[in-house]
Amino acid sequence: MIVVGLSHKNAPVEVRERFAAGKDQEVELLDALKNAGPVGECVFLSTCNRVEVLVAPKPDASPKEVSAAVREVLRRHSGAASAAELDGWLYERRGDDAVRHLFRVAASLDSMVVGEPQILGQVKDAFETAVRHGTVRGPLERCVSRAFSVAKRIRTETALGVGTVSISSVAVDLARGIFGSLDASTVLLVGAGEMAEAACRSLGKDAKSIRVTNRSFERAATLAREFGGVASTLDALEAELSLADVVVTSTGATNYIVTAELVRRVMKTRRGRTLFFVDISVPRNVDPEVHGIDNVYVFDVDDLEAQVKEGMRARSQEVIRAEAIVDEELAAFRAWQRSADVKPVVLALRAKVKGALAAELDRSLAGKLKHLGDAEKAALVQLIEGATNRICHAPTTRLKDAASAGDADVLVASVVELFELSEPATGAEPVPTERPARLH
Repeated sequence: MIVVGLSHKNAPVEVRERFAAGKDQEVELLDALKNAGPVGECVFLSTCNRVEVLVAPKPDASPKEVSAAVREVLRRHSGAASAAELDGWLYERRGDDAVRHLFRVAASLDSMVVGEPQILGQVKDAFETAVRHGTVRGPLERCVSRAFSVAKRIRTETALGVGTVSISSVAVDLARGIFGSLDASTVLLVGAGEMAEAACRSLGKDAKSIRVTNRSFERAATLAREFGGVASTLDALEAELSLADVVVTSTGATNYIVTAELVRRVMKTRRGRTLFFVDISVPRNVDPEVHGIDNVYVFDVDDLEAQVKEGMRARSQEVIRAEAIVDEELAAFRAWQRSADVKPVVLALRAKVKGALAAELDRSLAGKLKHLGDAEKAALVQLIEGATNRICHAPTTRLKDAASAGDADVLVASVVELFELSEPATGAEPVPTERPARLH
């Protein structure tokens, strides 16, 4: 497995928004990745804090070829002039490092707000899109499924998510820090998706009033009704900005919907009242130039990081416990992978031995043993099954022991060579989505 991407840890929002993708673009990118020669399976993950491509290479592809193919797709998508332009932003994980990274991302250990619950849902959405589009079906599917189980275990066995905050609630806390109590403030939510709903829940009953504007009035009305607010469509954005004190933007727009020109017009009607924007969208919804207008303040997702770090200190022990679970789960997954790697050879060896014995039996039954009845023939068939088990027991045990120790390559090659297993049988069982019994 290979992961190529960027996140809030290594790229500012103005870079991340170049790589971000909406639902339609995700499908286009999956097509582009699927058509890239060395890519076997792929998932495309795009959130406000990260854009990552998860890839399982084709059997004959090298990691270098896969990396180059993925980077070329990302280069075209981001509009970069050359692959070299991406080198300063993209990170890459391979093998066990990639699996560990995926486990940590799904468990929210790599999030800006460690412990926030949204990322697991976002990974599941990306995975389901890939499944529907036919770009994930084998090893990558099993790895992502295991990541969901790891996240669930961490959520169950640690207090990492207890009392945690989302990006939306951090944004609301920042607004409280500037305005003090919000009981005299009107809060406007631009967008009515999951992040907007989380912001509503964080605000609770503190705000004087909540207003929701969205491209779909039905969705805006549903959210506004749940929190006792007022709904409108984006056509009324200018009027809504004139009424609001705090504006939280979280739409899927790919360009600025709040421009400097719009805000200058709005401020002429506000008679000096402060207007505060928290833009939690990537790509950003609010033009950064808006921050330069008198009595207007704009904070984006990167500006929230200091607030997040403060909240993380209280959960440091839970992070340690969660990281230990990731280590344990990674070791279990590696053990399963190694066992799965030798299983085709074990099956091929059994088929070879059983086939040779069965061929000899067929010759005998056609010759000097042709007088035997059905009962005797059945007994001989059973004898072949027992002989196969006896002959294959020792090499099977040695192969599995070597796999558990991570040292099976030489032994596998030797068995393939000695028994002329030029085309090992396949048939590895799916990876369990729950932990092995010994880990309970």
